[in-house]
Amino acid sequence: TAPMRHSLLLLALLALSPLFLLTALAIWIEDPGTVFYVSTRVGCNGRHFRFYKFRSMVINAEKIKKELQAQNESAAGVIFKMKKDPRITKVGSIIRRFSIDELPQLLNVLKGDMSLVGPRPPIPSEVAEYTLEERKRLHVIPGITCLWQVSGRSDIPFTDQVRLDLQYIQSAGFLNDIRLLLKTIPAVLSGKGAY
Repeated sequence: TAPMRHSLLLLALLALSPLFLLTALAIWIEDPGTVFYVSTRVGCNGRHFRFYKFRSMVINAEKIKKELQAQNESAAGVIFKMKKDPRITKVGSIIRRFSIDELPQLLNVLKGDMSLVGPRPPIPSEVAEYTLEERKRLHVIPGITCLWQVSGRSDIPFTDQVRLDLQYIQSAGFLNDIRLLLKTIPAVLSGKGAY
């Protein structure tokens, strides 16, 4: 039920609060400024929402991104990825490796913008380049973890990310979500494909 889900999320946030505080402090000590990265993402049925992460890049990362656009390593070009992105801080590389930067998205789950499991929420500029097939990813509530994240994370090409997301949507269910959550633990601990 929804009240039970909210209670469990609040307990999880409470249990994780020491890690939240330590992460925030480490980010601020290395690169003073806001410890959170807030962006607009596209959710279920194209609804926009405010998306939270711990900041893993330097303050002026978006400005620098324009200069780095030519070095995009994503084969599809829809998303921007670099294995050795110079904008990522030292603390940022650690929290990204173990997905600690994603923890604030529990607040998105609490607000109902996201679920624990589901396709990752894209940014509006990515959605603008989607084909009709790729837009099917927006038919469900986005999640913190998904099928392609437990299959190689950022090492998975965009076309395969879409294929795996659509595969998840077709087989979505409580037991499948539990399996994906359990697979997320070793995927996160290995740090493979995180950048």
